[in-house]
Amino acid sequence: MKRQHGRPRPLPLLRAGGLALTLALSPGISTAQAQDSDLPTIGGNGGGLISEQQEAEIGRQVMVSLRRSTPRITDPLVYDYLNAILYRLVPAAPLQDRNLTLILIDSPQLNAFAVPGGVVGVNGGLFLNAMTEQQFASVLAHELAHLSQRHFARRLEQQANNAPLTLAGVIAGIVLSAVTQSDIGIATIAGTQALSAQNMLAYSRANEKEADRIGMEILANAGMDPRGMPEMFEIMMRQNRLQGNQVPEYLSTHPLTQNRVADSRNRAEQYPHLDIRDGQEYHLMRARLQVHYASSPQAAVNTFRAYLEDPEAQRHQAIEYGLAVAYLANDQASKAEEILRKLLSDNPERITLNVTLAEALIAQDKTGEAQQLMSDALARNPGNYPITYTLTEAEIKAGDGQAAADHLRKLTRDLPQQEHLWLRLAEAEGLARNIVGVHQARAEYDVLMGDLESAQRQLRQAQEKLPAGSPQRQAVTERLSTIARRMEAQRKS
Repeated sequence: MKRQHGRPRPLPLLRAGGLALTLALSPGISTAQAQDSDLPTIGGNGGGLISEQQEAEIGRQVMVSLRRSTPRITDPLVYDYLNAILYRLVPAAPLQDRNLTLILIDSPQLNAFAVPGGVVGVNGGLFLNAMTEQQFASVLAHELAHLSQRHFARRLEQQANNAPLTLAGVIAGIVLSAVTQSDIGIATIAGTQALSAQNMLAYSRANEKEADRIGMEILANAGMDPRGMPEMFEIMMRQNRLQGNQVPEYLSTHPLTQNRVADSRNRAEQYPHLDIRDGQEYHLMRARLQVHYASSPQAAVNTFRAYLEDPEAQRHQAIEYGLAVAYLANDQASKAEEILRKLLSDNPERITLNVTLAEALIAQDKTGEAQQLMSDALARNPGNYPITYTLTEAEIKAGDGQAAADHLRKLTRDLPQQEHLWLRLAEAEGLARNIVGVHQARAEYDVLMGDLESAQRQLRQAQEKLPAGSPQRQAVTERLSTIARRMEAQRKS
């Protein structure tokens, strides 16, 4: 059977070039922190693989450093899509621990990474470069394969046998490799082991070959097309040729050769040819991020409008949606609303269209209508993250802090690692004049940012405002005890 992707004609990229995420002087990997850290040495001669506890600590501190130093995409629609496709792949991956932490890096560079502790990072630029969902998923499958085979941990242990590595140096190296090109910012951590540790993400040819093979198995077992992997490799090779001496971020840590591309193509052809079509949601998210990375909102409007007016172009819902998002970014919310209502007439239950319409209504101060739209959608889709979050945005704009806080508390229980939700909860609690709630939300934000002393201060202020013996004060006291134990453990390490 002839293979089809069911995809629209690829949209042009709206902005080219890189975004240098300089980590110099960032609290996540400062020189002083990397040099003076009391964190333990990892591994050692004859020690075997690093322990699961050390891997968990690496993952936790990578997240802290990325939160402190790196711009991130917090768009609930994009996050929800990425989370859904990741967990479509996870059951097909030979992972020991399937509890992953996802982070979206706000950079147009093509990059993704997975490191010990179950941290999976994706740059927004992956959406720009992958023309199909199959290509996009192939990068995630490849990273899950590295994680499942513990390639990073094995290389880390190998390096530690030659020279001890401090955890601070490893964290700095991971963050450096994950979010910058390999030669940016190295001077800021000179004198630490981070320079050698950053090479831990530069996988060997044997590692890459194994990750290619296992990644294709993951794709096939997840009902996706393994041919997406060699297609994505070919895109990377073309990008590499166009950029000349400036190697794309992903290729700086994942060496790619013509032989490897050919091998992956041959391996992919061994799988049955099936009619596997892209999900529409991928192309909606891709259009959304093309607007995000456009040189200006007006440039995005012009690009999507020109595509729709091209008589040879195939009309596709994602193109119309992209124009609506571009209008919304360009402060033309009424035009966005018109397009979105038309799209919804054909697909009234689609969450992305309903959420984006609510965003357009909020932008026009039609908060009551937005609240009703999201409340109805939430009744049909209980617990949905993008719907709930957009409902809270309407509630906050309408001045209903209590309703927004109620919804945000549910979201923070479901997504406790999303630090921006804790900040939004603090704002809603302030609007509702719940000062204790403000302190508690700020404390949880501080914990995620690695500032335990500030979290402790926030909780002590909350404790002082609560009556002795009350259940809420007891909960605050218990949280304070947990933080105190973590601070003591850090001092002893």
